[in-house]
Amino acid sequence: MLDDRAKTLLKALVERYIADGQPVGSRTLSRASGLELSPATIRNVMADLEELGLIASPHTSAGRIPTARGYRLFVDTMLTAQPKQVPESRDAAFEAQLHADQPQRVIANAAQLLSSLSNFVGVITAPKKPSVFHHIEFMRLSERRVLVIIVAPDGDVQNRVIFTAQDYTPSQLQEASNYLTAHYGGLTLEAVRERLKTEVDAIRSEISALMQAAVQAGSDAIAESHEQVVIAGERNLLAVQDFSSDMGSLRKLFDLFEQKTQLMRLLEVSSRAEGVRIYIGGESLVVPFEELSVVSSPYEVDGKVVGTLGVIGPTRMAYSRMVQIVDITSRLVSNALSAK
Repeated sequence: MLDDRAKTLLKALVERYIADGQPVGSRTLSRASGLELSPATIRNVMADLEELGLIASPHTSAGRIPTARGYRLFVDTMLTAQPKQVPESRDAAFEAQLHADQPQRVIANAAQLLSSLSNFVGVITAPKKPSVFHHIEFMRLSERRVLVIIVAPDGDVQNRVIFTAQDYTPSQLQEASNYLTAHYGGLTLEAVRERLKTEVDAIRSEISALMQAAVQAGSDAIAESHEQVVIAGERNLLAVQDFSSDMGSLRKLFDLFEQKTQLMRLLEVSSRAEGVRIYIGGESLVVPFEELSVVSSPYEVDGKVVGTLGVIGPTRMAYSRMVQIVDITSRLVSNALSAK
């Protein structure tokens, strides 16, 4: 636990470093904190903060900078909520910017809005579509290898190969197909999975396992085909002082945006949280790079969480402002999509 003096100095150091991007020395910290302390006292407190792993001293400077742990303490206990800085007229302008006839355009416009407001990278996942199927077919490929073919009501087809614990005859595969289509056609695969759990006793044991494996595989296939991350403003990172001198870091960041898989995992974690959350690189495995922070929030359609949006930027970002940007955009996207 830090005493009030140490908290005040840490808060002042983080805020000064966010503003200037330069290591903060004891003289600067004395002025920024407003505390009547001698330079020697401030140096002693900074030494204690460094020993706790909250700040660090770069090799080339006598000043200190926050660590991931220091940022986390600042965000969790010292970040003060700012009064709303966006006037209602700007709110209306943002809402108009998100207005579009197609949900896909709303999503694309939201990513651009997040990027332009933050001057960093805006990301948003497209709303998840319910994985409804019209009918399901099985095709034996070889011993214990079965091709699952799922046809949606709109004619969309998804395929997935599954490996089964036993070999199935064509007649068993046909029986499973007929049963699933007759009893569950028109339901979402998530609903089918839940019903299969309770109705397994009514289904012959040799095909129940096949059905459950097929439904899981089909659900995964449809989820993969629908999951989409829209990214805007990657080039903004080229102007960020923290990255511009390190081409290796920039290359890793652009690889992250290109691959999108890690980004999907990160945003999936965010979608399970309530409200705006801040993830700081270097403090956990959630954010893959030490130099990055993510401010994110889930958004809803008709009261149900369907996706996540956020801002990705350097750990040295104005967190209170980013929280406000993400919160406002989340509410506007929810309103725009719920009105469709």
